[in-house]
Amino acid sequence: MSLSLAGSARTTGLAVTLSWGWKRAVIALLAGAASSLAMEPFNAWPLLFVTFPIAIWLIDGAGAGRIGGVPAAALAGWLFGFGYFVPGLYWIGNAFLVDAQTFAWLMPFAVIGLPAYLALFTALGFALARLIWTRDASRILALAVALTVGEWLRGHVLTGFPWNAFGYALTEPLALAQTASLIGLWGLTFLSVAIFASPAVLIDGRSRSQRPWIAPVTAVSLLLAMGVYGAVRLSRHPTEFTDNVKLRIMQPNLAQDVRFNYSAKAAVMHKYLTLSDRATGPHSTGVSSATILIWPESAFPFFLTREADAMAEIADLLPKGTILITGAVRAPDLPPGVRITRAYNSIYVIDDDGTILSTYDKLHLVPFGEFLPFQGLMEKLGFVQLTKVQGGFIPGTGRRTIALPNAPSVLPLICYEAIFPGDIESRGGRPGWIVNLTNDGWFGISTGPHQHLQQARMRAIEEGLPLVRAANTGISVVTDPVGRIVAQLDLGVEGVLDSRLPVAIAPTPYARAGDIPAAIMVTIALVVVIRRRREHERRRV
Repeated sequence: MSLSLAGSARTTGLAVTLSWGWKRAVIALLAGAASSLAMEPFNAWPLLFVTFPIAIWLIDGAGAGRIGGVPAAALAGWLFGFGYFVPGLYWIGNAFLVDAQTFAWLMPFAVIGLPAYLALFTALGFALARLIWTRDASRILALAVALTVGEWLRGHVLTGFPWNAFGYALTEPLALAQTASLIGLWGLTFLSVAIFASPAVLIDGRSRSQRPWIAPVTAVSLLLAMGVYGAVRLSRHPTEFTDNVKLRIMQPNLAQDVRFNYSAKAAVMHKYLTLSDRATGPHSTGVSSATILIWPESAFPFFLTREADAMAEIADLLPKGTILITGAVRAPDLPPGVRITRAYNSIYVIDDDGTILSTYDKLHLVPFGEFLPFQGLMEKLGFVQLTKVQGGFIPGTGRRTIALPNAPSVLPLICYEAIFPGDIESRGGRPGWIVNLTNDGWFGISTGPHQHLQQARMRAIEEGLPLVRAANTGISVVTDPVGRIVAQLDLGVEGVLDSRLPVAIAPTPYARAGDIPAAIMVTIALVVVIRRRREHERRRV
């Protein structure tokens, strides 16, 4: 059977390696598209054992034809990336249909343009890999190093967008995801590429790899070791809960055109108040059963603190000793009579008498959603971001932990701030939990909210902190510090979610060292690849 598998791989590998023209382009596009199925909600990551070897073979064949070497590898990488990002990010188009009259014409540019841009980083990864390419099994490490560098750059350049980084393929089942507590997302990305690309060497004859089966066997062994480590870690950290802290998450499932319509103010407040006080069982008779009530991002179609009646209704809703954590658009402090043209996307902590205990302003804003690159010039040309705030939202000044009465301190993250690994260091010391308020209603009933949750959940595992997530249309969850979901409200559902607050565990190795272990792994692999390349060059001489 193993001989048959090797023979099949050899036939396929040679066909891919020798392909050119439109056939090569189609192979790269289809391999990338199939790779997107490794992400939520499909989690079909075994497919990567087929698609990543194809990436290796495409680079093997990049020296053929009239376009040789690095440019050919880059083109194959761009096609692979474009194929990967279009089906993975198609849901972004839904945001342009919320106000179709204004933005629908931009939808094709977003659905095609963003993947085309992101694919540049995959192209860079393929090109870098070709620059350090070898003739033996070490080329697997060359691709892992290069794609990890490309993915890291994608997560940082122009404010970054690390959505669906390849490392997320190793987050389901939960046991595999526990390795993130050691090496974080970028370490998992390196391992993902190395593990899934390993079957590519089965096409190698003895002239290239003395034992071509070693790489895939090592990869499978590593995957099993990750599973064992994760199972042990999960067993050592059963879910424990904080005493006397009871959470209630309100998921209103409001349509986007209602959430940004001031005339719907009364209807929105009525829904929030009645839904928040809904009884869900004999042990949860309403908001009186909770000590912390949580509402989602940008909850109101108005400036909350400038609407005295709304603040009074919130105070009337909250029982003694209960606080509200809610998203809201916050007006900057301006002299009386000055027109408000810009605002913050914020989180308020409000106590039972309507006092604002704390605020947090979103630090990492969404390009084209909350601000425009070259804002002034783009506005002069007639462009506006999806939220239609003239001048764009104002970014916050820093990440910080918020102290809460009678509860562990919390680190607030708004919307896609939760997709950035290692970006949760804050003033005020280590928090006891993470609260992520978001509005995934922009993306409808699609794969987008599932992917967003997958990434936010990873932050809990990396840091060893519980995650509490309130989403307008879902998916709202409470996870423990190893990523177990202890309570959940599904996508597209209206309701309330009651849960106790899980207890944090000790800081993980990743929380202490950040991306240093991943950088060491990549550096060691790069040294191995360069040494092997030099050995091959000496043999030629």
